Amino acid sequence: MLLGAHESVAGGLHLAFDRIKKVGGESLQIFTRNQRQWNPKPLSQEEIDNFTGAWQESDKMPVVSHASYLVNLASAKEEVLEKSINGMVLELERCVALGISDTVLHPGSHGGDGVDIGLERFVRAVDEVFEKNDSGVRILLETTAGQGTGLGADFTELEYIIKNSSSPERLGVCVDTCHIFAAGYEIRDKESYEQTIEELSSTVGLERVRLFHLNDSKKGLASRVDRHEHIGQGEIGSVGFKYLVNDTRFHGLPMTLETPKGDNLQEDIVNLQRLRALQEK
Repeated sequence: MLLGAHESVAGGLHLAFDRIKKVGGESLQIFTRNQRQWNPKPLSQEEIDNFTGAWQESDKMPVVSHASYLVNLASAKEEVLEKSINGMVLELERCVALGISDTVLHPGSHGGDGVDIGLERFVRAVDEVFEKNDSGVRILLETTAGQGTGLGADFTELEYIIKNSSSPERLGVCVDTCHIFAAGYEIRDKESYEQTIEELSSTVGLERVRLFHLNDSKKGLASRVDRHEHIGQGEIGSVGFKYLVNDTRFHGLPMTLETPKGDNLQEDIVNLQRLRALQEK
């Protein structure tokens, strides 16, 4: 597996490569913009050149972007929905400029209107995004913990989006270990792990899975609470990760940490060491 992490782009997008190199990562996730703003400053040619140059020097490791947390393509509020659609179109444009082929997106929140209505709104909105940007950049639907009125905690919800979109070929899946565990998918024993992967296969299809987020969980199974913890120090523990990092069905896929860290990135170094120690020789 290509183990890596989400790294900061503080000081310049290209500096994320210095950070992932420092921790010994083999794959990288970044924000291409300030993810708390609707209208970021456009990318300059210098930023693009610096990024692509640093990427080339990093042996073209897998790089994905993570869309802004502000985006909610399932919103009932017209202003929010319009901003979200435009925000995703902009994210795809930035990915094209940087050469990134995949961007991760949370399926959003139905705001109390119900899962079915929320999913229908999301499908309409994501199709509009694809109509406005036909670049081919994929959106990876991230599994969620099911906190509040959030969509995506059940694999069948992601299946619905993929099957009902007019551009299913541009949709993939990002599986977050903390999120699926908090949503109620058990992975801490071999039988349960296999059952979870089989359910993933029978709904979205394993061929759709293009990325994993490797996060332990501060909260328990089916807690519906999204709180990331360091590998082996949360409720999942090391065993669940051992099954995943040795699963040949996911050979070659990027698996990135999203765990808390300080400026020296020591936590990423330790977490990656723990994951590699679980890999069978």
